[in-house]
Amino acid sequence: MSERSVSKSREQKRWYTVLAPEQFDRQELGETLAEEPQQVVGRTITTTLDQLTGDSNANNTKLTFKITDVGSDSAYTEFIKYELTRDYLRSLVRRGASKVEASITVLTTDDYRIRVQPVALTTKKADRSQEKAIRRVMIDKVHAAAEERTFEAFLDAIVDGNLSSAIYGDAKEIYPLRRVEVQKLTLEARPREVAAEEEASVDVDADEVAVDE
Repeated sequence: MSERSVSKSREQKRWYTVLAPEQFDRQELGETLAEEPQQVVGRTITTTLDQLTGDSNANNTKLTFKITDVGSDSAYTEFIKYELTRDYLRSLVRRGASKVEASITVLTTDDYRIRVQPVALTTKKADRSQEKAIRRVMIDKVHAAAEERTFEAFLDAIVDGNLSSAIYGDAKEIYPLRRVEVQKLTLEARPREVAAEEEASVDVDADEVAVDE
């Protein structure tokens, strides 16, 4: 392609300002270039939490957003992933101590299915039964948080550190802990997708009953 063709193609494109969801005050996340608005939908953009909150201590947390809608010159997003940076996670690990992890899938009160991955770091090496008990606390606390919170409120509990603190408070009674973090949260399904899965499951069950009869 000639330089003139490349220049003309670029001129036909336009920049869209990518905005965070209302939960993050529609802050500007960046810009994306496209010829048509529909080409923007589905794109993702990742930023660090400190860029949204102004808290320099939050630069170890990454948030990923997905563009779901486009206006005249703005692209609107939804949150899809929260995760700690690998460097930060590595810095938490100490030789001779235990790292207890869990992966828990839960449904919030407004029917968002999310996968939550907390991690607990002990001061010294815990035995297997202690690690199992700490993991049980993680699972119970995550389920309890989801049962009483919307998706947005659940995310707030992670960003604010409230869920980590709740896990720490109970798990430290089992074995001394140095730190508890939620290392990742991933949006797996939205309410309409969960409803569609449930409807499909009901249809399959009905078909199986009909066959048995």
